[in-house]
This record gives sequence, structure tokens and C-alpha cells, in this order.
Amino acid sequence: MDSYDDMNRVLITDDVDSQCVDMLIANGFSVEKDIKLAKQSQEQLIKKVQEVDILIVRSATKVTSAVIEGSPRLKLIGRAGTGTDNIDTETATRHGILVMNTPGGNTLSAAEHTCTLICSLARAIPSACASLKSGAWHRSEFMGEELNGKTLAIVGLGKIGREVAKRMQSFNMKTIGYDPFITAEQCLTFGVEFFELKDLWPLADYITVHVPYMEGTHYLINDEVLSLCKRGVKLINVARGGIIDENALLNALNSGQSSGAALDVFEQEPPANLKLIQHPLVICTPHLGASTHEAQKRVAIDLAQQIIDFKQGHSLIGVVNGSAVTSQFAQGNRAILLLCKRLGQIIGASSSLTPSEISLSFNHTVSNHLFEALSIYFSYGYLHEKGNKRVNFVNARHLFEVKMDMVVDKKQELNNVLVVRISGDNEIKELSGVVSGEHLWLNSVNQCRFIAHVPLDDENAHVLVRPIKGSLIDYLLDNTSQINNRISAVFDTIIPTGRNIQDQRWCAILL
Repeated sequence: MDSYDDMNRVLITDDVDSQCVDMLIANGFSVEKDIKLAKQSQEQLIKKVQEVDILIVRSATKVTSAVIEGSPRLKLIGRAGTGTDNIDTETATRHGILVMNTPGGNTLSAAEHTCTLICSLARAIPSACASLKSGAWHRSEFMGEELNGKTLAIVGLGKIGREVAKRMQSFNMKTIGYDPFITAEQCLTFGVEFFELKDLWPLADYITVHVPYMEGTHYLINDEVLSLCKRGVKLINVARGGIIDENALLNALNSGQSSGAALDVFEQEPPANLKLIQHPLVICTPHLGASTHEAQKRVAIDLAQQIIDFKQGHSLIGVVNGSAVTSQFAQGNRAILLLCKRLGQIIGASSSLTPSEISLSFNHTVSNHLFEALSIYFSYGYLHEKGNKRVNFVNARHLFEVKMDMVVDKKQELNNVLVVRISGDNEIKELSGVVSGEHLWLNSVNQCRFIAHVPLDDENAHVLVRPIKGSLIDYLLDNTSQINNRISAVFDTIIPTGRNIQDQRWCAILL
């Protein structure tokens, strides 16, 4: 949190609701809103962003790698909406900049727009409206179909997908779906039958997608998938352009494999594929999923509150690239995270060689999310102790490129012990630390236990671990003349049974 405490200056470059500005100003932020910057040159945008700590955007501003790399002061990029594909999140992470969105702000508006498009497809409402307005009366050309009894496949069962399911179930549609993060049992709790994708495609009369756009979802629906679908299937996309292959969709419409499509988003916006949007079986809207007064007010309020809460240390919501920072707000994790950071600092201070591999060992399984946070904390502690001025909890794992694994070792006796094992040419091969309540202790080095636990609570105290032979007093007299005046405490390890004082053991020096 320390590197974010001084966030104060905010620049808003898109048309975000004024309540966002009002809330931030009321909580001590200095805010400038200049929506002209979204349409001006990248150089002009960079010039402005260089002066601020926080940049707030919607969709119009493109926060490219050049903008991020040219703005060393920037600490947080806030997106008043769900997707962050207009922000180079990878570059932001590398530079230690948090990227924040508002995951729930436009849920209802996007879900309602999806349902509106499904109904419009079923009854050809836009075409019938346009025909009547032109002066014609061609009732027979616009024969529709009931949604009752039809099967709606929902790909992506997050907040929006579930709200769509709830609404379309009231039309007596059968709702089936797929989501890689949700089980079949969970799906049943909101009335959706789970299918793997390969089994889902042939069953659907309508398919709607509600997934983020990323490498794994690029052209998720393509020629091959469309060939597996029912003949006459209808498709709806209110998520992101590029999830449906537009050329494949156009071919399916022309061949009759698809009997209609409703698109709110496109591979290129404004769309370049005019053959698709002008096709008589296509309903299209210009990315209006979140374009309601309620949604825009909601995402503006949500984003402002998220920034305020983070600055004040209350919570962190909506961050897409800062699991370690987010984990700080889970009180049950705080002590083990700090212990991991302290062990990273000790290895950084005590070893001149970079490890080749590191494992974090527990006697029980920890979640992937917590392990990711622990690896970030260790990396931060190590690099910070080495004097890296750029490192923070967002970019630590990018800067510390050592492989890290989680190990479950049932031989470890206690749940509150963390063992770090180091591969490479370092003398230190293993450190163990203990969490006791809110207190942190260094327990052992290379399986040599300290006579008394070494306290690690004071983050300002430096701890050096050194191998010794013989008398601890003699070692201190011979080796620590340059730091002697700064030593606050020294801890010796137990001499193992069967060894004598001349065998190697370890000491910890607190500075």
C-alpha cells in the first residue's frame, strides 16, 4: 500500500458521469476532466498523463504501452466499465500500475440489452419497423417465432450471463450454458444446465456470449463451431468484438446455417465489415450494452468509491492485475503474506547469488490465488532488499523471474509454518518461519533451529543470516566490525546432537 498512499491527482479523459468527479473532490483528490484528449494525439495525452497519479477512462481513450511508458508518475488506471481491452494491462503491470474496472456496474443494462436483441431476432422487429416507416405493409414478410420452448445457450455464466438466464427463463426458454469456472452443480442453482462446449453447440436455437475478449476467446465461434450448430441457429454478442469470427458468421448467414444475428460489438469499431451489418438477417447497435443513464451513473459512482476505499485502506475491488495488493485486505492472509515478504528480504540480504528456483512449502493446500499473492510478496521482499527502486506489489513477479512452486509437505507439523526452499549455488538452502497470532518469527536455517525464535515483526529491522563455526562471540569480533555499531540483537542456532561447536551452524543478526 505504501507506494499508493500519495495518490492525489486525477485526470479523466472520457465522458464519465459528474458524480465521479464530485465524490473524488469531496474526498481530497485533485481532479481534472478533459474529454477532448481522447480524440487528440497520443503525444498530447502523454503530456497530460505525466502530471497525474490516476487516469480514469471509459472506452474512447486508448491507454497504449507508449502512454504508460511515458507516464512514470502514474499509479492507477481506472476504467468506468467492465472490459479493459482499451488498456495495455501487461505493460501497466510491468510498470507497477494497477488497472481497475467496475465489474458489476453495467450488469443489468448489458443483460437487458441482450434480452431485447433476442426478442428482436425472434420477431424481426427492426426490419418490420423500418418497412412500415417506409410506407409498406408487408405482414407476411415478417413471420416470427415464439421463444417459448426454445433452447438458449449462454457461454459465460458470470453476472451478466446469469441475469440473462433469469430473464429469458420467464419466456419459458430452456437455458443451457458453459463457463470454465463454474460447476454443473452451481449452474443448477440458477436454472442453467451445464454442457461442455462441444456438446452445447448442436443443442442451441440461440447462442449468446458473455466472456471477456482474450487469446483464449478470440474467434471462439468460428467456421468449425458454426458447422456443429443447428441449421438456422441465431447468435447474439453484447460482450466484445472478436469473440465471433465476423467472416464466418457472414458465410453462415448467406448459407442459411444461421438464420439471424444480433451484434452490439464488432472486431473493429466503428465496424469496417459493412456486408455483415447491412445483411438483412443482422440486427446491430453501436456498442450500446452499457449505454443507459443508470449504468453510466452506477459505474462512475462505483469507480470513485473503489478509488476512495483503496486510498483510505478500507478495501480493494475491481483490480484486474493486483492479486497481492487485493490480498492485503483479507485479514486472514495478512500475517502469512508479511512472513513471506520477510523471508524474501532475509534471502535478499544474506545471499549474493540469485536463486534458480524457489518453493514455498506448507503442510496443507493453499488456494492458487493465495499462492500467487505469496510469490509476489516474496519477490517484492527479495528485490526491495536488493535495492530495486521500481518494484511494487503489482510488478514484483515480472521483475523477479525465478520459478516458484507450491509444495504440500505433510511432514511439516504445524499449519502456521512456512518453509522456503532455495535451489542454486546459495549457501542458504532452506528457511522456515512461523506465524503466531499477529507475530512473525524466523524459526530455522538449513534445518538448524534457533535457540530462540528471531522476531520479524519490525519491517524496518534488517535481518542477516550468516554461517558460523566455533564461538558466536569470536565470529562477531572477527566479521562484523563494519556493522557492529548497528547490531541490536544476535541469535544462535542449536548445535545438533552428535555435532560440536566447530561444525557449521547459523546465526541471525538484527540491525
